[in-house]
Amino acid sequence: MSERFDDKNLSRRGFLKAGATLGGMAAMGTMLPSAGAWAAGSDKPELEEVRIGFIPLTDCSSVVMASVMGFDKKYGIKITPSKEASWAGVRDKLANGELHAAHVLYGLVYGLHLGIGGPKKDMAVLMTLNNNGQAITLSNALKDKGAVDGASLSKLIAKKEKEYTFAQTFPTGTHAMWLYYWLAAHDIDPFKDVKNIVVPPPQMVANMRVGNMDGYCVGEPWNQRAIVDKIGFTAMTTQDIWTDHPEKVLGATAEFAAKYPNTARAMICAILDASKWIDASAANRSKTAETVAAKSYVNTDVDVIRSRMIGQYENGLGKSWSDKNYMKFYNDGLVNYPYLSDGMWFLTQHRRWGLLKQDVDYLAVAKAINKTELYKQAASIVGAPVPKSDFRSSKFFDGVVWDGKDPKKYAASFKIKAA
Repeated sequence: MSERFDDKNLSRRGFLKAGATLGGMAAMGTMLPSAGAWAAGSDKPELEEVRIGFIPLTDCSSVVMASVMGFDKKYGIKITPSKEASWAGVRDKLANGELHAAHVLYGLVYGLHLGIGGPKKDMAVLMTLNNNGQAITLSNALKDKGAVDGASLSKLIAKKEKEYTFAQTFPTGTHAMWLYYWLAAHDIDPFKDVKNIVVPPPQMVANMRVGNMDGYCVGEPWNQRAIVDKIGFTAMTTQDIWTDHPEKVLGATAEFAAKYPNTARAMICAILDASKWIDASAANRSKTAETVAAKSYVNTDVDVIRSRMIGQYENGLGKSWSDKNYMKFYNDGLVNYPYLSDGMWFLTQHRRWGLLKQDVDYLAVAKAINKTELYKQAASIVGAPVPKSDFRSSKFFDGVVWDGKDPKKYAASFKIKAA
């Protein structure tokens, strides 16, 4: 059983001073002794070992590499990655304290905080783990009927020849929101025109193989796996829906972040170092693919992970390309900042699809969940830049701009939404 959150009276004095000192030491190529970045006193991590849950997906890489490469030791902690079977399992273990933190869907954290998609539990987003790198896969059976993209799929579904089924990984999660957004942009109501089901990521390919669904949205490598296994093709990548979109986060309960701030900061530091290392070169990305392909992590062929990990894409329809917007883990620090506008976007989609029954104070919720100050402290220690604003503006593939300025109006603006 993991450690619970009830054992220490903590102090926050000296954090920024220690961070500035350590930043200077790192710049000079020195580091504290093997005891870690916080050797003693109020800045020492309250927990020496932390259990971080993950789902077998390529975007768990920074958590895994922080442990495998020993980045965690530098900050006085030992990260133990814990392989989980489903997002519902991650949710429950986070809430009850079996996991200290997790590689988790952005929208799952927000849903749990508000009591949708699970029991209500105050939550924390410590950092963003990656941008991009998911996709919508359609079955070869759809291709045989002429449905190879959103427009042709819309025409097929409009014929009402049968009920088509689409899978996502969790009701409030990122994959559900990408799938719904894409379908609706092509005049397909994801709740009225098709059936949608929840399937854990590693089970997507097997379920499509036996005909349980006609399409799905999931993270890599399970889109590329469908192509390699010749059962499906990529209709659209999520980076083409929203370039540099937020995806997985390092999530924890608000209680954990409040009681163990030094430990939380150490986790952020270690994962930032791992993220920076992964993005530093194609060789590092290849090494990462080799590591996470192992049975204890993603459990698939190395080449299935490596191709899209290094930006080499094929769609299963004869097209191949180098994607500059492939899965990013650091990108000069732009990936990891927990933008308030990113969290608010998921709330607008929860409202759009009726998961939230009424509008909330979008900004207040985001401020409560996203631990921007804690992140800034960690970023200063590792030398990662932080943006000037908690908001960013993005244009989606349908031309709609999201900037976080009027979330209530934005949520209500879509033609296709829950009644």
